[in-house]
Amino acid sequence: MILNEVNFFSEVLTLRSTMYVLLPQRTLAETKSQRKPKYRTLYLLHGHSDDHTAWMRWSSIEKYAEGLNLAVVMPAVNLSFYTDMAHGGRYWTFISEEVPAVVRELFSLSDKRSDNFVAGLSMGGYGAFKLALTHPDRYAAAASLSGAVDIREAVKAHGDPMDEVWLAEMRAIFGDLSKVPNSKHDLFTLAKKVSKLPVKPRLYQCCGTEDFLYADNVRFRDYVRKLPLDLTYEEGPGEHVWSYWDKMIQNALAWMFPKGKDFTGLIGI
Repeated sequence: MILNEVNFFSEVLTLRSTMYVLLPQRTLAETKSQRKPKYRTLYLLHGHSDDHTAWMRWSSIEKYAEGLNLAVVMPAVNLSFYTDMAHGGRYWTFISEEVPAVVRELFSLSDKRSDNFVAGLSMGGYGAFKLALTHPDRYAAAASLSGAVDIREAVKAHGDPMDEVWLAEMRAIFGDLSKVPNSKHDLFTLAKKVSKLPVKPRLYQCCGTEDFLYADNVRFRDYVRKLPLDLTYEEGPGEHVWSYWDKMIQNALAWMFPKGKDFTGLIGI
């Protein structure tokens, strides 16, 4: 595969931004073909303390994506929870509108719903479900690995001395925290809303049983299972660590792109 580092000026953020984009490498014969590739795309989102380099540095995503005729887009969103921040950048508009527009302008990527997927870990798991549940018409499926899926719980104080530091960060992102439940930021609310629509994304969710977000994931799983949504859930031993995510992204890819479903990656022009 070809690893591209894309440095560009974000009109939405009004600053320079960077993302990695993995693309299948075509043979010389394929480059001479008059049929241009239109690759399906996986937007792969990083967690709270990482950036666009994390998946390439700490997992073998390039190896796992090999042979899938899949572009993997890994943008950087800082500590934004994939949200237009109350005091900060417009990272929701950035990830939901600008990033797809930029990569489709630069590379030959399909804009069909059936060819677009999103996945992420921790904060990125929240972002992945938020994208797919907000825009079910754009994404065929979404995967959350150890996701911060219960934002209602994340914005509560629990008596820990570090709570105020965390809550200050949450206020910078979401503003008035009392308004977060039942809002456009709440995955429970989004899941209920999308469950009533004719077009729904498939969902994959996993979390390690030793993960500090395990209880949040169980709550979300149990809630979604009561709705007419297609949820695949996995759990097992694991903490909030890269060794777990490197393993589970393989399961997520196998779920998104099951063997036997061939994709040529070529669309006539």
